[in-house]
Amino acid sequence: MLGWFKKKFSKKEEAPPLSAETEAPELAAEQDTLVAQSLPEESVIAADQAPSEPDDISDEITEVQESLPPVSPPEQPLETDDAAVIGSESKISEEIAQETTPPSPAEKSSMFQRLSKRLSKTKESLVYRIDTLFLGKKEIDTDLFDELEEILITADLGIATTMEILDDARKQVKRKELSDPLLLKVVLKEKLRSFIMESDKPAELVMPESGPFVIMVIGVNGVGKTTTIGKITYKFKKSGQSVLLVAADTFRAAAVAQLKIWGERNEVEVVSQGEGADPSAVVFDAMDKAITDNYDVVIVDTAGRLHTQVNLMEELKKIKRVMGKQLQGAPHEVLLVLDATTGQNGVSQAKLFNETVTITGLALTKLDGTAKGGIVANVCRELKTPIRFIGIGEQIDDLRDFDPDEFINALFAEETH
Repeated sequence: MLGWFKKKFSKKEEAPPLSAETEAPELAAEQDTLVAQSLPEESVIAADQAPSEPDDISDEITEVQESLPPVSPPEQPLETDDAAVIGSESKISEEIAQETTPPSPAEKSSMFQRLSKRLSKTKESLVYRIDTLFLGKKEIDTDLFDELEEILITADLGIATTMEILDDARKQVKRKELSDPLLLKVVLKEKLRSFIMESDKPAELVMPESGPFVIMVIGVNGVGKTTTIGKITYKFKKSGQSVLLVAADTFRAAAVAQLKIWGERNEVEVVSQGEGADPSAVVFDAMDKAITDNYDVVIVDTAGRLHTQVNLMEELKKIKRVMGKQLQGAPHEVLLVLDATTGQNGVSQAKLFNETVTITGLALTKLDGTAKGGIVANVCRELKTPIRFIGIGEQIDDLRDFDPDEFINALFAEETH
């Protein structure tokens, strides 16, 4: 569990954090500039229109529930920030309360089968169609390559990734190294594995010798950031780490309330301010508390924003600067949450977020609800950024630590054919 956290980060000496007295004037000026110049109307609640904070948190949650669109039946479980948690508090409580023990070999096999089953839509769009294409074929010809190209692109591997796979296969055929269509499937499988393994490299970041490990979670609206944070917190808690959550999403209705629900269920503290507060100010206070109280992990929830909203993307830079000024090297992980159902648009999002704040890890949600699971290989090839987690359902343990071998083997497993 959280192997990337334990194995890929060594310790180094940190510089002493700056005090709140020395940082406050600069932070206040920077905050005023951002608020006065940058935030667009559709993304920020204006001061004169901001709803007054309810006396009881339950009133705010009720208002949000009434404003949310109806949730469809759970054939394709939702992980959206509001619907996945606020509408099912009791379910979350039951999941987190379950006792957990290291899985036995039988349980590991069951978990693998569960992963394979949850990837059924991608298996149907990719693996089963490849099997059907190769059925009865005796040779690899141009027509087979043309049909295979369509299958790979449909599964959202992307044009560039698809072309690289097929060009490599064509070269092997030309050199007489490959002639059996069934062996071509093995070549495809290993090529996909190589793309994913290429990004699964040790992170260059290091754990501070003292002070918390800071994770900044970013992404567009509706990808499931807050739900993902809650489930990651659960994993850290099971590993014996002390966790502090930071509600830096001060613009979305009930975002703070939702994060507090996860905080209560995981029995961790949440640092927050009033709705409409400067996110950087929230982060400043939280970092000060985390350093003073010796927390192991700090997870910062940021507001969802489109990758095309320049002013809001600049705000992410500011939040990141505030962290770095208080703790050298922070944030140690910039985790981008992507909705796998968005396919190639998710890759575009990732590239622009990466240009703004340099992402160090990815979490792919809703893989169970899409036939476009090829995005896993494509995003790894395009970004060279490791995938930390994949979401394959609503349950607390459906946010899985990503294992490239396990993923490829589950995708190509034949027992559910």
